[in-house]
Amino acid sequence: MPEPRPNELLTVGEAAHRSGATVAALHHYEELGLLTPQRTSGNQRRYPRHMLRRIALIRMASHVGIPLADVREAMAELPADRAPNRAEWRQLTGLWQEAIEERLATLQEMRDQFVACIGCGCLSMARCSIVNPRDRLAPRPPA
Repeated sequence: MPEPRPNELLTVGEAAHRSGATVAALHHYEELGLLTPQRTSGNQRRYPRHMLRRIALIRMASHVGIPLADVREAMAELPADRAPNRAEWRQLTGLWQEAIEERLATLQEMRDQFVACIGCGCLSMARCSIVNPRDRLAPRPPA
C-alpha cells in the first residue's frame, strides 16, 4: 500500500491497516464519539492522517484499562483539526497517570494474594478469602 501524502485523506480500510485497528473498531470508536471522520458526497468515511495518532491513543488507553468514556472525555480537550502537540499529549496522559498507578497497585496486591493462596494450598471454599471473599454463609454448617 503506497504511503499517503500529508494532506491526503485515508479510507476506513487504509486507516485500519495503518493503525492496526479493525474497521469494526473504527466504526465503534466513531459511534462512541472518539473519532469524527469526514464524509464524502457518497457518505464514505475519510480520515485525515492526524487521526492515526488518535486511534493509537485510543488503543493504547484501552490496553491499559482506561474506559473509553474517559478517553472520549479527555480527547474532547484536544484540537479536532490537527495532531496534538507534545504538550497537549503530555497533559492528556497526565490525567490517567493516577488511574494507571492505582491499577498497578491493585494488580500487585492480586499477585501477592494469588501467591499466598497457592502457598497455603487449602483452596477451601468455606474459609479462603481469595477464592470465596465475603461469604456470609461460610460459618453455617451445610444443609
